[in-house]
Amino acid sequence: MRRLILLSLALTICLCFGQAGEALSTDCKVMVRPTSGQARVVCLQVVGDGIVRVRATTANVLPDKRESLIIVPQTANPKCHISETNGTMSVKTARMQAVVSKQTGEVTFKDAKGETLLHESSGGKRFWSYRVPDREIGVDINNVPESQRNGLSWQLVFDSPDDEAFYGLGQHQAHELNMKGKNEDLFQYNTKVSVPFVISNKHYGILWDTYSYCRFGMAEDYLQAGHVFRLYDKHGREGHLTGTYTDSNGQQIVRDEDSIYYEYACPPKSEIANRTDNGGTKNLPKGFKLDGAKVVYEGFIEAPKDDDYQFLLYYAGYVRVFIGGKEVVPEIWRTSWNPNSHKFSYRLPQGQRQQLRIEWRPDGGESYIGLRVARPRSQEARNQLSIWSEMSPDMDYYFIYGSTMDEVIGGYRTLTGRAPVYPKWALGFWQSRERYKTSQEIETTLAEFRRRHIPIDNIVQDWNYWPEDQWGSHRFETARYPDPQAMLDSVHRLHGRFMISVWPKFYCNTENYKELDKNGWMYHQSPADDIHDWVGKGYKNSFYDAYSQGARKLFWKQMDDNLYSKFNNAKTMTAGIDAWWMDASEPNVRDCTPMWYRKALCGPTALGTSTEYFNAYSIVNADAIYNGQRSVWQGRPNEPRVFLLTRSGFAGLQRYSTATWSGDIGTRWEDMRAQMTAGMNYSLAGLPFWGMDQGGFSVERRYMAAQNVWNETGIENEDLKEWRELQTRWCQFGCFVPLFRAHGQWPYREPWNIAPDNHPAYKSILWYHRLRYQLMPYLYSMAGRVHTNHYTMMRALVMDFGTDRNVLDIKDQWMFGPSLMACPVGEYKARTRSIYLPKQTGWYDLYSGEHLAGGQHLTVEAPYERIPVYVPAGGIIPFGPEMEWTDEKPAELIQLYVYAGRDGWFTLYEDEGTNYNYEKGKCATIDIHYDDTARKITIGNRKGSFPGMLKSRRFNVVLVAKEAPKPLNMANPKGKMINYSGKEVSINL
Repeated sequence: MRRLILLSLALTICLCFGQAGEALSTDCKVMVRPTSGQARVVCLQVVGDGIVRVRATTANVLPDKRESLIIVPQTANPKCHISETNGTMSVKTARMQAVVSKQTGEVTFKDAKGETLLHESSGGKRFWSYRVPDREIGVDINNVPESQRNGLSWQLVFDSPDDEAFYGLGQHQAHELNMKGKNEDLFQYNTKVSVPFVISNKHYGILWDTYSYCRFGMAEDYLQAGHVFRLYDKHGREGHLTGTYTDSNGQQIVRDEDSIYYEYACPPKSEIANRTDNGGTKNLPKGFKLDGAKVVYEGFIEAPKDDDYQFLLYYAGYVRVFIGGKEVVPEIWRTSWNPNSHKFSYRLPQGQRQQLRIEWRPDGGESYIGLRVARPRSQEARNQLSIWSEMSPDMDYYFIYGSTMDEVIGGYRTLTGRAPVYPKWALGFWQSRERYKTSQEIETTLAEFRRRHIPIDNIVQDWNYWPEDQWGSHRFETARYPDPQAMLDSVHRLHGRFMISVWPKFYCNTENYKELDKNGWMYHQSPADDIHDWVGKGYKNSFYDAYSQGARKLFWKQMDDNLYSKFNNAKTMTAGIDAWWMDASEPNVRDCTPMWYRKALCGPTALGTSTEYFNAYSIVNADAIYNGQRSVWQGRPNEPRVFLLTRSGFAGLQRYSTATWSGDIGTRWEDMRAQMTAGMNYSLAGLPFWGMDQGGFSVERRYMAAQNVWNETGIENEDLKEWRELQTRWCQFGCFVPLFRAHGQWPYREPWNIAPDNHPAYKSILWYHRLRYQLMPYLYSMAGRVHTNHYTMMRALVMDFGTDRNVLDIKDQWMFGPSLMACPVGEYKARTRSIYLPKQTGWYDLYSGEHLAGGQHLTVEAPYERIPVYVPAGGIIPFGPEMEWTDEKPAELIQLYVYAGRDGWFTLYEDEGTNYNYEKGKCATIDIHYDDTARKITIGNRKGSFPGMLKSRRFNVVLVAKEAPKPLNMANPKGKMINYSGKEVSINL
């Protein structure tokens, strides 16, 4: 309240300092009214020793704003020093300083020594008045007051040195890690998660508090090729390209193409779309059947200047691109209903015609293709840190500084909320498919895992467990699920956990839709445009407005009445449903529509237009479930932990015990590789728990055909060999990310459905399942550290080895915690791969114990059954017992592997694993330190306790050294045994 009073006081005073160049300061806050530039007010406010908030506006005063959806209430009472010169105002803390020019309003951030960390470019604040177009509001336009239609678009630009690298921004599919010089559109879509946070290898981050569509890099959209290049068709005639369409019967259409922009479709019955949008796939040749067709776009492009041109290829089906006779995009594929974007650059000389050829096989009755290009910009402009926001009340961002990237992410979570300790079973294996269709399939699948002794914790019920016409009822169809309670009891008897899919989508005929709608909590554009989905005959539907607090409470009540409390065991105080799969939380009301129409479909919201609140749906939806489930238990003992898995994400999602998976990706090697950078940048965006559809979701037809051949004949053809290797390599990859989860369309992804028992695919998958479970003490300690220390589990190498410039853009290696560097294999038939060992330390092969010097590029063995994994000198890895579920047995004996060459530290974290008693201090930690000079291990005093804690245990310490390599042996390695009872113990190794 004190902070609110001071802010109100500052705003009141601001009304009085009306002359340009004047300034005021109050309680770690300064305001200036610049004499030049567009910003009329710029405000700096210290939030913490390493965090400064900056606001700016073109109005005379900063606007009053609603409570942030991103920032949680801040409790710190920072100390600062405010100083003023003739030209500047500054706020200084113990760690940093922020300086604002009274003349220009430009802001500079410095460290405690006065060294510049980040400097706003000249004219780096740019503003445009913005009014939401009518069509983006849609049918409920009369419910939107004029005040909610008006705001600001803004761009913020900082200078950046050549050796700087940028990361974060969420999860994107272009296989990019270092975003310096790159462009990224920030919006939510299936396979795309956008987070308004960027982090630098210079140890600062920028978090901007806005919820609209944004862009990183260039502020304007990609352009049609003809707006940048001169176009010529294949015969050399200027003004267009040539399009040749050949259908499955060989019938051909040849026509001129002034652009390649078939990236979306609008519903045919949408009055507003028919009136205002003439683009998209309806401009493809009339009556032409895409499925089975081959399309070629060709001709010549002539560049206006020598430059590296940045292209954006939007595609579904199969596509290849050639420029100047060179293949610049090898064949890529996406399923026709879920297109993807691919970015590439190509240098073109001024004034010279270069052949352009696009080969497209649509692979579906509806499909999409587009090729656009960025307007040329100078290298200096490309290298700047540039952020653009479509619509906000003002410019509002936080500068976060730390001595490490971990500290920067810690500052981000201080602002956006601490992550809870995720349940221990969430770190085990998740088996899913699209989809289990009966309770019997659920029960028999889990039973088969147990019969085969394949470790697993979680089994997942995907969509359509309800009656066909009752999407949103949250009720099981009785013919296929005759006794849901018995199913859940069976899962729990088999020591499994049950996650169920719940969408924010409702058929209009359901009682839940009607109950929400009568309160004004449903979006209406989809029913108004008579949109029917893909199920059965197709049903009218829409999504609920999660931005309304009342809607969130009712949404949870409907879930609770039909799914949660209904199946809880009141006697044992245990949950029937353990986890929630919150699908389509972008929200994705309809696939493949233009951006403006997506806004019409998901708004207006209770807080304002969907244009202003376009990206934040997933966080308010997660709020509904997290706080809803916790309200059921009201703090009672042994309250089950909440766990959500969502297809979208946003800044602050971690505070709701929510993980994100990367959506309906394709079953291709390029998709697998893209998930590596997607997961690293998602983690660098401050969100700690991430996973993917291991093996890919959408399946190429050739793989389906190959599986059918196997089922009918037992013959493993070439496509099936590739399928099995792809699944194997993806499982090996998945072992080293926070969520270890298999999911996808047919062919099924259970290990025995991938390959028979004697196949190397099956054997390797089983081996990595078992490794994952024996790593549980290591994994759960990381999960505890995420909560206590704002730790990041999946760590791009820049986080730990950033002073080695070789690691700044390594896309296919990362640290999984402090002691494991995963190096997955992302190419078919590869039996070796190149790796880089960061120079700061020596490294050990996990499997053999062989020592390798750091600072080397090497080609190493990568047999079918294994991927390279390395441990840094000083690494400490606690291995637990072989288990089939995470709480099957306590880790009474820990095989403690220690890798010589540097001092090492590890903190073992333990609690009950399933409840919130840790919030009351019921948890324990054990600090472990290795002194390399003395070759001594110290296991420190245990701190804390919890019910069921082991009072005593054993540590078998295995020292792996350069002169004494030891292969990995998790069963009975030779080491030195320590009997530990909670008191510090040291031994020489």
